[in-house]
Amino acid sequence: MFTGIINHHGVILETGTRLRVRSTDPGPFTLGESIAVNGVCLTVVAEDDGALSFDVSQETLSRTTLGSLASGARVNLERALALGDRLGGHIVQGHVDTTGALVSSAGEMYRWSFPAEYADLVVSKGSIAVDGVSLTIVDPDETTFGVALIPETLRRTNIGESRVGDRVNLEFDMVAKYIRNLAAPYLARKA
Repeated sequence: MFTGIINHHGVILETGTRLRVRSTDPGPFTLGESIAVNGVCLTVVAEDDGALSFDVSQETLSRTTLGSLASGARVNLERALALGDRLGGHIVQGHVDTTGALVSSAGEMYRWSFPAEYADLVVSKGSIAVDGVSLTIVDPDETTFGVALIPETLRRTNIGESRVGDRVNLEFDMVAKYIRNLAAPYLARKA
């Protein structure tokens, strides 16, 4: 579990099924530790002087933006939530649901697209993780949502470097997904 609060970033050193990332986190890492890389939960398989290595499946590469990152790209990193830590964002699993794209940015307002099949999970003032960053949705419609970003979020994350058309990993609120699944049989009977 993660919170979507980004305190460190990394730089991609190597891409593909063996992803290598140099982290700004000075703390020691342990083999088997879970790290969210742009919102994707990965397992540390090696560490060499601050460079973390992760094995990435073809499934993960095809369902996330990790396969499209180039060496030198800046990524958001978050260590797994420890018991007793503050939950400053929202509950994020690191299980990316889909990808979207930045459709506009004007000042503090950013807007991303998402597949219409997820529209019932995108609600005003609800939570969403964009490249692992916990954000609050504003002004959603059937295929896009907005977010008002504060300077601190832009400083701590890679979102401020995004350009229109750039793809992002999206994870919808876990509680909303459970409620949708629990309510689905009742809604189907009603229809």
